[in-house]
Amino acid sequence: MAMLQLRHPRKKLSANRKHLLVVTSEGIPAIVIYQLLGGPFLTGYLLYLGGSSQQVGLVMAIPTAVNVLQIAMAFLMQKLKNRHLALVLGGTVHRLLWVATGLIPFVFPCEWWIPVFIAMYSIAFAANAVTTVVWSSLVGDIIPLKIRGRYLGIRNTILWAAGSIMTFVGGLILESVPEGRGFAVLYLICAVCAVLNIFLYGLYPNPPFEKSKLQNGWTMFASPFRDRPFLKTMLFLSLWLFLQGIVVPLFSYVMLDVMKIGYRWVSVFTMVQTLAMMASYYFWGNLNAKYSSRTLLLWVLPMLALSCLLWAGLAVLPMIPVLLFVHIFLGIGTGGYNQIVFNFTISDTPKSERPMYIAVFSALTGFAAFLGPLLGGMLYKTVASMPAWIQIYGLSASIGILLTVLAFAMAPKIFKQS
Repeated sequence: MAMLQLRHPRKKLSANRKHLLVVTSEGIPAIVIYQLLGGPFLTGYLLYLGGSSQQVGLVMAIPTAVNVLQIAMAFLMQKLKNRHLALVLGGTVHRLLWVATGLIPFVFPCEWWIPVFIAMYSIAFAANAVTTVVWSSLVGDIIPLKIRGRYLGIRNTILWAAGSIMTFVGGLILESVPEGRGFAVLYLICAVCAVLNIFLYGLYPNPPFEKSKLQNGWTMFASPFRDRPFLKTMLFLSLWLFLQGIVVPLFSYVMLDVMKIGYRWVSVFTMVQTLAMMASYYFWGNLNAKYSSRTLLLWVLPMLALSCLLWAGLAVLPMIPVLLFVHIFLGIGTGGYNQIVFNFTISDTPKSERPMYIAVFSALTGFAAFLGPLLGGMLYKTVASMPAWIQIYGLSASIGILLTVLAFAMAPKIFKQS
């Protein structure tokens, strides 16, 4: 009996470690897909399909626009009996449909390429939006609170290490293989990763789900809006993402279509950004174990503002070092923002109401982030006939000034501890 009692805790620890290993492993093929089919490669593929700056801006905005569906999913989760099945089904639709956009040039006439891409991409990311609520809820239950910040830092470091390697490989492929065939190779790699990703989703545990204690649907929906510290943070970050979204998602467009930088250099810049993000995840994870999410946001936001301001350096300095520093600070800031905001939504919110908090936060910030690239695409089209410096660095630096003002003048009042 004594031996059994001694071994019992080890079995529990072993099971928990196994679950954490699954969560980490599942993220590796997922990050490969996101890196090879997103960012500059997504911009390049859209330009290959004949897309304009406005259409690029629209596509970049879609993943955040469909986040409004998360509110409906938060209600539906109160009736779900199997979160794991919902995760597998939603993840399967997203991964396979996104990868299937690579078939568009082989199946449809060229005048249909962009409209069909937008339709398929929208459905894929609608599935991803509702799946994210389920995934966040599951992960919040799987990862013990005491190690959550540090674990997420280690996990994200591993994931983005894989992502940085594949970003560089993707750039080499597109530089060395004719554009159409190069994208075909990227999509084939992602098809394999999609199958592996779906398989690993199937290994996730399915812990019991603590449903909302609020029986009335309106009361459940209104609960995040009645939480004043949460509401102020959500509204401020929505404004921030709107302004940031005007230029940051279009960095690749400026480099590829305006500055005419080749895929190799763009992939190098993206890899540098990814490496900076990867290194910062561990750093932010350790800090998040000591400091609150609101405190760390005060340190993260200035770095994002600086990544926009630094574009002004192109007026007097060589292109390569300026863009390297732009992407270094963008990587550090984005890594910190993603990790801290995720931890904020799953740790600083009531467990029983967490799905609705996550859904409302994602919907509101997502809608703001949707409007930003749309406006950005229109602005870049409007200034195309003006002096080239406005497109190249004028818009980015102007947004950087606005973000700097927000980071130092308004953010400390918003994020002060209640």
